Amino acid sequence: MPLHIETPLIESSSLGRPGLSVWLKLEALQPPGSFKIRGIGHACERHAQVGKRRFVSSSGGNAGLAVAYAGRRLGLPVTVVVPETTSARARALIEAEGAELRVHGAAWHEANALALSLVDGETAFLHPFDDPLLWEGHASLIDEALRQGPGFDAVVLSVGGGGLLSGVVEGLRRNKLETCPIFAVETEGAASLTRSVEAGRRVTLEAISTVATSLAAREVCEQAFALTQSHDIRPVLVDDRAALGACERFLDDHRILVEPACGAALAAVSDGAADLSAFRSVLVVVCGGAVATIDTIRAASAALGERD
Repeated sequence: MPLHIETPLIESSSLGRPGLSVWLKLEALQPPGSFKIRGIGHACERHAQVGKRRFVSSSGGNAGLAVAYAGRRLGLPVTVVVPETTSARARALIEAEGAELRVHGAAWHEANALALSLVDGETAFLHPFDDPLLWEGHASLIDEALRQGPGFDAVVLSVGGGGLLSGVVEGLRRNKLETCPIFAVETEGAASLTRSVEAGRRVTLEAISTVATSLAAREVCEQAFALTQSHDIRPVLVDDRAALGACERFLDDHRILVEPACGAALAAVSDGAADLSAFRSVLVVVCGGAVATIDTIRAASAALGERD
């Protein structure tokens, strides 16, 4: 049995409109709260099969939580290194899974450097987004959606480091959907993919400024950028206010709380930032929500209001 579950695929009447069906792949319902367990669970199982006896990861939240969950299920110890910006809730969730938690550095790349230094011959390092094993596992999301529903002619998803994007492209290609477009949504303060596409090369952002901390990668992985050259990937930007508003509406409409990183993809559909006029059936990846609470969503919205 894989470590992830088969999540529901439902049609959203609130996001749909005449001539357009919107299908939601509810990855926020995974046991650790996000799609990450698909790829990370797959990678952890592979590493355990070849004799690795410990897992180490660096994460701002969801990936570390997925590694901690996988380690507990497989009976192997886990160390997760998080940056100082990781929320108290995310830290508590990781520790609740039995992992050793270390806090290091002002940003993810500093936490990642420490995590890499902890790796030895018996230890597997789990990157949060840049690993072919992860992409292979994430691709199962597309396999499932095609089994569950009537099909789709476009995909909408959020992009941070590019692991989900890379996995979805792999899933589309292995299901002979090479021409299916992907709307790749970022918030304006974490637009590493958009800026890279504009520049024609992979760009490293000088700084990150967004409430969608799960998207806070200063640079997308090489695979994600390379795929923009060979697949129909359409970058989309939304602002933080739109992402937060989408989270609240989604809670009202579907009774599921998601985090701002997921709200970005939802906002692209509800607010029209993604031009879906040419499509009849769209798959939206509801990527996760474990690290959010309604209080944090509303506090972030209030803080943005105070800046106006």
